[in-house]
Amino acid sequence: MTATPTNQAGRESAPARPRWQVLLIRPETMTLVLLIVAFGVASWLSPFFADATFILESATFYTEYALVALVLTAIIISGEIDLSPAAQMALTACLFGWAHKSGMPIALALPATVLFGAALGALNGFLALWCRLPSIIVTIGTMIFYRGIAQVIAGDRSIGGFPDWFIGVDWRYLMGIPVPVVILTLAAILLGLFMGLTVTGRQIYQIGTSPEAARHAGIRVRRIKMGLFILLGATSAVAGLITASRLASVRYDLASGGELQMVLMAMLGGTYIFGGRGTVAGTYLAAWLLVVIATGMTVANIAVTSQLIVMGAMLIVSIIATNFIYARTQR
Repeated sequence: MTATPTNQAGRESAPARPRWQVLLIRPETMTLVLLIVAFGVASWLSPFFADATFILESATFYTEYALVALVLTAIIISGEIDLSPAAQMALTACLFGWAHKSGMPIALALPATVLFGAALGALNGFLALWCRLPSIIVTIGTMIFYRGIAQVIAGDRSIGGFPDWFIGVDWRYLMGIPVPVVILTLAAILLGLFMGLTVTGRQIYQIGTSPEAARHAGIRVRRIKMGLFILLGATSAVAGLITASRLASVRYDLASGGELQMVLMAMLGGTYIFGGRGTVAGTYLAAWLLVVIATGMTVANIAVTSQLIVMGAMLIVSIIATNFIYARTQR
């Protein structure tokens, strides 16, 4: 007896997963579980972790990287990558220091620095999108290029002498929370809402899933990606200014090695390296996970070289785990 179309469709379509199972296997859920475990282990190693003030103050050392990592997450979701934000932080901070030292008013130097950062991001976007060069190769090149210009501007010495009101943003509080943590949290909320609720945010996911299909659907792929590169450049400049305020000086090697931590935050948060998947919330949780792990290792007197080994291993494991989870959800 021939099966009816209804029966055939019933056999071919897989039953929907329970909602609790969908939430349980999401990368963000795994990040949250790791954060809870890491906090428990760190609290066992040191009583300082039971103090919320200590955690918040420790987070101020990583908020600049986390702020950039939020926007980097959107770029990776779109199918691109940028490895130059840390160098952009250094270059824009050195340019800000040089401008202030040359007599430019701070009120003018601040917006000029952010605009310059946006121009650096636009250069990356132009080379990757209009010159059709792989973004990973382009941004490795501009990473070295931007860092070199920063060294030319600042030399081997620090540039300081900033006014008192500009210095020490990490020691300023809003309702008992350090200002950099407040800025990071607000940025995460706004970008998360943008990615999840706006048409452009949803188009970014579509672009990362299939650029060709997005073009056929009438989505302006290059324009949206260029906007993300420009936003990342401006955000890197803001992060550079926050770092300059925290350190009260700038050097060409500012944020050196920060690329690893930025990418690590995005990957630990469940962003798919090949684009199309990921969330700002996951990156935000991963930033706190990195704060707890790095601070815990420092309190436990673990050498910096060993910390780099741990972070590198975490990056590899997070990429493997994310690929595995997304492969399972597609079955």
